[in-house]
Amino acid sequence: MHFTARAHTNIALLKYWGKVDTEIITPTTTSISLTLDEFYTDTTVWFDEKLNADQFVLDNETVTGHAMQKVSRFLDIVRQQAGIQTYASVISTNHVPTAAGLASSASAFAALAGAASKAAGLDLTLTELSRLARHGSGSATRSIFGGFAQWTPGNDLTSVGSPLVSDVDWPIQLMTVVINDQPKKVGSRAGMQHAMETSPFYDLWVNTANQQVNAMIKAIQNHDLNTIGQIAESNALQMHATNTTAVPPFNYLTDKSWEVILIAQQLRQQGIPVYATMDAGPNVKLISNPCDTETIKNALLSVVSEDKIINAHPGPEIKISAGDIIC
Repeated sequence: MHFTARAHTNIALLKYWGKVDTEIITPTTTSISLTLDEFYTDTTVWFDEKLNADQFVLDNETVTGHAMQKVSRFLDIVRQQAGIQTYASVISTNHVPTAAGLASSASAFAALAGAASKAAGLDLTLTELSRLARHGSGSATRSIFGGFAQWTPGNDLTSVGSPLVSDVDWPIQLMTVVINDQPKKVGSRAGMQHAMETSPFYDLWVNTANQQVNAMIKAIQNHDLNTIGQIAESNALQMHATNTTAVPPFNYLTDKSWEVILIAQQLRQQGIPVYATMDAGPNVKLISNPCDTETIKNALLSVVSEDKIINAHPGPEIKISAGDIIC
């Protein structure tokens, strides 16, 4: 039977940047994210006895090579849990610029976990789906949940995502400024591993990031946009500092990225609460109040065109439907 899942991407306010265990993907820090309504992946899966191999179509193109191997390895985990050996067909539509620092793998593997598990006959809780999704992409652990979510370190059983505030009923938005929507030269997995192994400041970043968790949770609970933004911007800049101090150094941020970050700082000096956060890519995400949208957009037009500014708000948890469409 066909099942389709829609999972939304998330942006980490406290970053995931480094693995304790690269096989089962467990993190060095607790990360906290906001799921977004604007970016998502729809994935349909069915297991077919007539197939002699897994098949994967992404955005109407057949996928082969390494990307196909990643999907098949993930499906192997689903098959093992379900006690089946049947190959699967996977069809995905990605409403996220792929591999450009917008967490496309998070929504992709969360949606795959939801659709594949149901198609295989499993009936998993959100926590169990989060654990399963982690085996495809660490950030996918959080995309199972809506609103604010966190992912904690631990072992294969305990390192899962959990919701902090699922329904966000107060004004907060995340504005993505697309500097470059092409695949990045250094992938997230390779980048975080290199920073972890060679940056002399990596352990300091881990300790600092873990110390920021309680303050971030309290700020979310208090609807404190300024504190959320201050911690998120600091955490992101500290993460990127580990990359520039790795041996050899590497950098995701471009001159235009820094121009956007400086605009956010200038707007704050004018009394507008807007804060930057950046994942493994050049694109900058701005945390702000929806009432300041036009002012922020007008300031950004000196750097990018209006079509490169995408506004998003808190998004929902994963949704799974029988059939080929999300009902």
